[in-house]
Amino acid sequence: MYLGRSDNVLFPIDHGNSMLSPFEVTLLKSLEIEREYSVEEASKIAKISKDAVLKAAYLLQEKGYAEVREVVRKSYRLTKEGEDYLKLGLPEERLFKILKERREVEISELEREFGKSLLGIALGWLRRKRAVEVRDGRIVLIRDDVKFEEKDCLRFIAEGEWQKVPKEVLRTLLKRKLIEEEEEKDIFVLIKRKPEIELKEVITDLTPELLISGKWREKEFLKYDVRIPSKDIFIGKMHPYERIIRECRKIFLEMGFTEIKGHYIQPSFWNFDALFQPQDHPARDMQDTFYLDRYADVPKDLAEKVKQTHENGWITGSTGWGGRWDINKARQLVLRTHTTAITIHYLAKHPEPPVKAFCIDRVYRREAIDPTHLPEFDQLEGVVLDENVGFKDLLGLLREFFLKMGFEDVRFRPGYFPYTEPSVEPEVYVEGLGWIELGGAGIFRKEVTEPLGIRGRVLAWGLGIGRLAMLKLGMKDLRKLYQPDLGWLRNCPVVRR
Repeated sequence: MYLGRSDNVLFPIDHGNSMLSPFEVTLLKSLEIEREYSVEEASKIAKISKDAVLKAAYLLQEKGYAEVREVVRKSYRLTKEGEDYLKLGLPEERLFKILKERREVEISELEREFGKSLLGIALGWLRRKRAVEVRDGRIVLIRDDVKFEEKDCLRFIAEGEWQKVPKEVLRTLLKRKLIEEEEEKDIFVLIKRKPEIELKEVITDLTPELLISGKWREKEFLKYDVRIPSKDIFIGKMHPYERIIRECRKIFLEMGFTEIKGHYIQPSFWNFDALFQPQDHPARDMQDTFYLDRYADVPKDLAEKVKQTHENGWITGSTGWGGRWDINKARQLVLRTHTTAITIHYLAKHPEPPVKAFCIDRVYRREAIDPTHLPEFDQLEGVVLDENVGFKDLLGLLREFFLKMGFEDVRFRPGYFPYTEPSVEPEVYVEGLGWIELGGAGIFRKEVTEPLGIRGRVLAWGLGIGRLAMLKLGMKDLRKLYQPDLGWLRNCPVVRR
């Protein structure tokens, strides 16, 4: 079998049942037996690239002609946080100094000085050292003989003397992300023996000169084994998540919908109040919504009708939520928590049927980051306004969308949302996972449509595209959609509809 190629003259060698590539021959001819060479040295002596040396050396090792030795050298350096701790002191060290002077301090006071996050780090490490206890909202020092060898170890690493640092401390500093580990690999080649061989000249390229002169008839060409894997070539292609978003957009455009857009920042009026969501609803709490310290004007005529609807039901036939509706809460700006803020605003401007509109855009919520939740994600929102549409039309429309997206089994489970009645949650069946919920849908209540002057029934739905993409791509972690993982992106197949 022949391997490799070069612009220079090459010499294949047939030794028994195995063929030596031209690079292997070159390396065997250039290096001395039983002498170890670095890859750089071998490259200079053999006058071939370092990649060619490595390839040839490993092939020769498989055939028993050479040995390849790898030496891994580790080193460590401080991260930005590690540099700060070396300069200012470890958080636990700084907390210990305060406690050593005062013996016990209120947690609230320390939070103002350290910040909640840094205090948590300091308290956690002092607890590990069994130096403090927490009693009735106070941190109490119970040991004076505490040592902070991590500080000295940070200094050793900064000075390039990490060998002085005990292994368990290195592991701790790595875990705390105060240092980073770096590896460098040195590779050495040693020729054990050389085969008894007869060299035969071959050429790799059929040039115009060979053709014109006719000398190609006298030459032997390098043969190639087509079974050898070729080098991967990665072409440019659309990001798989963007492809799915475009697929969703195409389906709704084909169904006669108009795409709409809106601002990321919305008054609470459009994000919550116009959707008949009570002002004391848990979703409006600071721990669920990103609020801005800014306010915006809202339409006074609509605000008055929405106010009365919330307080007593106005003329909708509802009793409302009761209590007092505060226009200042409605004026406060938020990062929109759903794209329904866009569709309801659009309907308020286009209250006459028929209307078919959808929005695909980013929304924001105070979510803890995990494999299925992110603080910002994409939603697909849609509405249909007409006089003679009903619940069956809503279910049929959503079923058609999911079928076009490739989900064969679709069902609907009863749900609850403050602004729709009846409400459902569409689910699709995925082999190995079971039934997966993908959003919410329903018919807007009169408490939503009548204060805004919307005439007719409104079918509405909101779907999480990220979760939809996870199922389409066979993923288990939503975060992977946004990570620059070139390996995954290159191997992700291109799907054509």
